[in-house]
Amino acid sequence: MERRTLLKAGLATTAGGLLVPMVDGLTVAADARPRVAKMLARDLRTPWGIAFLPGGSALVGERDSGLVYRVGKRGGRRRVGRVRVHSQRAAGGEGGLLGLALHPEFRRNHWLYAYLSTRDDNRIVRLRYHDGSLGRPHVVLAGIPTGVHHNGGRLAFGPDGLLYASTGDAEHPTRAQNRRSLGGKILRLTPEGDVPRGNPFGNHTWSYGHRNVEGLAFDSRGRLWASEFGEKDVDELNRIRRGGNYGWPFEEGGDGRGGYRDPLATWQTENCSPSGIAVARGHAFLGALRGRCLWSVRLDGPRRGRRRRYFTGDLGRIRTVQAAPDGSLWITTSNHDGRSSTAHPNDDRVLRVRLS
Repeated sequence: MERRTLLKAGLATTAGGLLVPMVDGLTVAADARPRVAKMLARDLRTPWGIAFLPGGSALVGERDSGLVYRVGKRGGRRRVGRVRVHSQRAAGGEGGLLGLALHPEFRRNHWLYAYLSTRDDNRIVRLRYHDGSLGRPHVVLAGIPTGVHHNGGRLAFGPDGLLYASTGDAEHPTRAQNRRSLGGKILRLTPEGDVPRGNPFGNHTWSYGHRNVEGLAFDSRGRLWASEFGEKDVDELNRIRRGGNYGWPFEEGGDGRGGYRDPLATWQTENCSPSGIAVARGHAFLGALRGRCLWSVRLDGPRRGRRRRYFTGDLGRIRTVQAAPDGSLWITTSNHDGRSSTAHPNDDRVLRVRLS
């Protein structure tokens, strides 16, 4: 078929001649099946945040130690610094050095952003990463509620150049519905930590009614997606909208025609417990902790919301999933986080995953 005929039919061809569907002019893999291509780093302890550097290598942080490594795109790791954090791993805690993100103009200013826990709060800081080492942290936003559990922690810069951060309710559910609290929210702030124009409530709150969001990712259309831990019943994948109320603590999952935003996909908590999320090939890919697998969810088209499960039991607990510049996914295992009774050889690992 000629290319014009294919486009009219909503099809495109890959480099290998395979016909694949298109949605809104974007190519969507028919299956987008992941497979592990390479172990990039091993013998880590609860790697959490990943931030890709120019050239394809990445900075990877350990949650409990605060150590930061540079992991090469072909493998290998080198320590580049340490951030002081407060970890409560011995108590089953979830705080420490969490999300990482690079400033959109990193090549010019060398700013690395980090979400971390102290004894008094969770906070967002930024540090210079230059000549292979980290500088001292500068506070961007402090006072985010902290607790043993539900610390949120994911960071992502949006196409608007602003920083989005997910926070947890720190085990106080009423914070999620209080739009003045920084807990149980997705926040939107300037790179300097100020409230940007366009925020719906005149403060840092972008959306609210969240229990514990550990995954944030933008798709190629600029839509923001978030993965959220349920309490006992339902985990969620949500499209985040300005000013949206996502229901916690009054609802888990959808409420139909009620006043809360409904998720695109849900899971029973024992099958998922989603942390990191990446968007690629028209799918959201979510790391499942209790589910010990990688989930994919189709985001558009007639099969919108369809879920598939990969690597079930093969890798153990999967914490972070990040889309790499070369189109692959990087994932981290989380078998040394205090929640797993067994660890796989070489855990914890950073793995490169190809999508076929």
